[in-house]
Amino acid sequence: MSFSFQINNELKFRYDEVLLAKAEANRPQLATEEHKPVRIVEIEENDTWLGGYGPAGSDKKIENLSDYPMKRDDTLILDFGTHMVGKFRIRLGHKGSPMDAPLFLRLKFAEMPCELKAESSDYDGWLSSSWIQEEFIHVDELPADLVLSRRYSFRYVELKVIDTSPKWQVTFSEPVAETVSSADYSTLKPMKLDDPELQKIYDVGVKTLADCMQDVFEDGPKRDRRLWLGDLRLQALTNYATFDRTDLVKRCLYLFAGMTTEEGKISANVFVKPENVPDDTFLFEYSLFFISTLYDYNKAHPDHELVKELYPVCKEQMDITLKMFDENGRLIPDENYPIFVDWSNEFNKETAGQAEVIYVLKQFIALAREIGDADVQKYEDMLDLISGYAKEHLFNQEKGLFVTGENEYNIASQVWMVLSHVMSDEMNRKIMENTVKDLFPVRNIATPYMYHHIVEALFEAGLRDEAVCLMKDYWGKMIFLGADTYWEAFDPEKPDYSPYGSPIVNSYCHAWSCTPVYLIRKYLCVE
Repeated sequence: MSFSFQINNELKFRYDEVLLAKAEANRPQLATEEHKPVRIVEIEENDTWLGGYGPAGSDKKIENLSDYPMKRDDTLILDFGTHMVGKFRIRLGHKGSPMDAPLFLRLKFAEMPCELKAESSDYDGWLSSSWIQEEFIHVDELPADLVLSRRYSFRYVELKVIDTSPKWQVTFSEPVAETVSSADYSTLKPMKLDDPELQKIYDVGVKTLADCMQDVFEDGPKRDRRLWLGDLRLQALTNYATFDRTDLVKRCLYLFAGMTTEEGKISANVFVKPENVPDDTFLFEYSLFFISTLYDYNKAHPDHELVKELYPVCKEQMDITLKMFDENGRLIPDENYPIFVDWSNEFNKETAGQAEVIYVLKQFIALAREIGDADVQKYEDMLDLISGYAKEHLFNQEKGLFVTGENEYNIASQVWMVLSHVMSDEMNRKIMENTVKDLFPVRNIATPYMYHHIVEALFEAGLRDEAVCLMKDYWGKMIFLGADTYWEAFDPEKPDYSPYGSPIVNSYCHAWSCTPVYLIRKYLCVE
């Protein structure tokens, strides 16, 4: 798996102040809630948890926290019982002789126990070490209330006394996590499943979505903390099945539509703090998925005026994309506009990219028809051309699979062609049956993002049992390894895998992994 930073400093963006004002008008009210830790724990070797470390009970009682004075090198770990996104505060006191030296304290915030066993000084990954959730603090006078200004994503808080003085010790009391989210659990659509494993998978998915719902749909509350279009499409679908915050979806759509390049291209992600800024990163299908997100919104909550307002931006994305096809209907990739599909670059993505365009072009045509675009026939002709090329030149009748590149057959090609319904329902079923037979188990893919599409393609092809099995094997395995929320990256065959070289910067609550909620709602239909 690999990733390359894009740097496009020469780009100029258009800022549509009308659309950005509407984005601001749809900013949700964030709800805060206070939580106290449920216990004091120690981190011990445990093969059943991710990374080989899990929480173990301590002889110290959380209700007696202030009775445990700490000196140099002493450590204490607070367990809040489940995943938290918010700010942390704690009361500091001292015991013993007068305070003749400052307190030097380290705090570490961790979503998973294995993070606490990773030392920041050992980190040498390609991602910035500034994302490590660790604070070194001097306090000159005690007692004092330590109120940290940053927001953290965590379940565990490790307090380590680096130094005090031989004459006195520090005491701790009243630890509080003030969580923040725009998810309103009072509006949550209930779901009761007969299968307890699927129920747990569903519930953890809901928690994952809720903790990523801030003033935008963040991709991860621990790291990046921004709005990515690929994540947004999946979060929005899951949102309609749960909290149904339509204002949050509209805000995100307006943000992307309000900041495009001079040629009209949408960034893969945007920042909203301290001000709205589009990133200089562009991904082929992420720009296209603006169309999908608007289409899905209109399907869940019909809104002709919104479609009419944002349709011109959709049309720009589609026109930019269709220029990448030759006269035969074949996609010619552009290395400056990379096809994503999945983080992994260990497979050819051309056929999957062709299928993604078919998938989105069908949705675009539906929007074009709704607003009465006179150019709709042009897009229908392009759909026929691109689909025809896929069926005539990319589908191998003998193998019953789609080829890509130099005689390569990979899962992504089959999955996206099935999702785009370029073939008949009967043929789609055969394609996914062949995929399971010839290309399973899944290899070289470690993101819930791609696993979502594999599971959805199985459902779409009518392979319900295989879809449920894969969902349990993948998301269920994360729960087995201790997940309170689903992770950014996970390879069941290599559970300790980190795309960044260390668990200390891994995101263990990530937006694109919440979709079992949507899949269960849509395809299993059990209320």
